[in-house]
Amino acid sequence: MASRPKAKVLTHPAMARRARAKERTEGGPRAVPGQQGDLDSLRRWMDEKGVRKVKLGAIDVDGVFRGKYVSLEKFWSAAKSNMGFCDVVFGWDLGDELLDNTKVTGWHTGYPDTPAKVDLSTARIIPWEPDTAAFLLDFVNPDGTPFEASPRQLLQKMGQRARKLGFLPKFGAEYEFFLFKEGPQSLHEKGFQNLTPLTPGMFGYSWLRTSMNAPLVHALIDGCNAYGLNIEGFHTETGPGVFEAAIRYDTLELAADRAALFKTVVKEICAKHGVSACFMAKVDPKLPGCSGHVHQSLWNLKDEENLFHDPSQKHGMSKLMRHYIGGQVALMPELTALYWPTINSYKRSVENTWAPTTATWGLENRTCAIRVIGDSPKSMRIEYRQLGADMNAYIGMAVSLAAGLWGIENEVEPPAPVLSNAYEAKHTKPLPRNLKDAVALLKNSERAREILGEGFVDHFVRTREWEVRQYERAVTSWELERYLELI
Repeated sequence: MASRPKAKVLTHPAMARRARAKERTEGGPRAVPGQQGDLDSLRRWMDEKGVRKVKLGAIDVDGVFRGKYVSLEKFWSAAKSNMGFCDVVFGWDLGDELLDNTKVTGWHTGYPDTPAKVDLSTARIIPWEPDTAAFLLDFVNPDGTPFEASPRQLLQKMGQRARKLGFLPKFGAEYEFFLFKEGPQSLHEKGFQNLTPLTPGMFGYSWLRTSMNAPLVHALIDGCNAYGLNIEGFHTETGPGVFEAAIRYDTLELAADRAALFKTVVKEICAKHGVSACFMAKVDPKLPGCSGHVHQSLWNLKDEENLFHDPSQKHGMSKLMRHYIGGQVALMPELTALYWPTINSYKRSVENTWAPTTATWGLENRTCAIRVIGDSPKSMRIEYRQLGADMNAYIGMAVSLAAGLWGIENEVEPPAPVLSNAYEAKHTKPLPRNLKDAVALLKNSERAREILGEGFVDHFVRTREWEVRQYERAVTSWELERYLELI
């Protein structure tokens, strides 16, 4: 058998180097339109790669990747002076139904175009569309200031805040997801019921199941790596057709981009194999839910020292790390709507199913919401386990970082670590049990508005209140099966 060629990361090298150089002082990868040297370098790179068209896009509040193909002529114009992008992406839900309660856009504004800036540092070739380059967009106000409702802008704002405090945040995401032998047509024809999983049975960490599906597994790993998403681990999880992928950690902004892009990339690659990927938090009530755990640590600005580690302190945890955890635990209930953004998110939070139900932390304890891992200068970190696979990666990372920084600034000491089963622990703060309650807590949280900004919190709350209202009006299959015949 011929050997498989090693996947090449098809990202723009000069832009990537400039982005990494800027991260330590300016808050992460930035677009640099108008600097002729950068545009000339980018033009040569695109010519060498044979690029004939460009795909531009951004992640909306629900985590959906919204974008479009543009001609090269249109792209170069946008790279120099921004472009207009219909702001309806902030005025509808994930099903394209128009919201009736937003301030940032709506019928009252006429759904105008909002300026969108091409982030040149995100240049990459789409491996399965080799004549097409892809870039991420940042929405801005007409005066060039960040558009507050944008999740990526929130993430960048939190990254800048961390650096002003002297910290380089390093993050990494891992996702669990279901794979079904279905396409869009069959999903709808079946009413999203009785779907055929890629593999039957319970096969966590199965060597056999990954080998049996090697063409798809290799396509996913190689495709993600070629797209610059850097897959560090890939294996089956417990459940029929369930897999887990770990994306290599990096500085905050790069890690968030990769995590946000990952779900769409997996869906694109799977579609070419007749498979659908599902990142719902809870697909089957009889099975564990799907996590989106995020690993986190703070380093010095020179990227030389892990500030979470202090060998002189108990468990090797620095005072800084304790306060970071203290802030996250203290704010966890009122920030839950941001971590668990859908009705379905709360179905994952069930006792003894690997997802947290209380605001807790522990050392190597997977029953807690925060798990402390490692005891060395390199490995010391936390795993934020409250986040699920349905998270918006920009929001999940930004908010958990903001809560940690708030804890550091206010020197918040965490409660005692949970040393046993956190589901049975006493004197712990319960997490909200549904989206409606979580949104109410967020809406009334002065601390959330303080650390995240009034504009973002207000818009997010309005979108979640809309989501709750849509659910309350819905008649579910459970209700029909339970009541239709017998009531």
